[in-house]
Amino acid sequence: MTRGNQRDRDRERSSARNGAKSKGKDDGLTPEQRRERDAKALQEKQAKKAAGGDAGGNSSSKSNKK
Repeated sequence: MTRGNQRDRDRERSSARNGAKSKGKDDGLTPEQRRERDAKALQEKQAKKAAGGDAGGNSSSKSNKK
């Protein structure tokens, strides 16, 4: 096989890409704390949508155009 250093370069590029993605996930929280934070954010989002959705009517219905 005459690949030269292509395999090594590909490994370095892959680790660089994967390293960039994992930087944002290090928030110092335990999985339980993260679940609580996410659940709270979801509840706030749903409450905001419910408060704004009362005046707008049903926006998820399909139109009957032919």
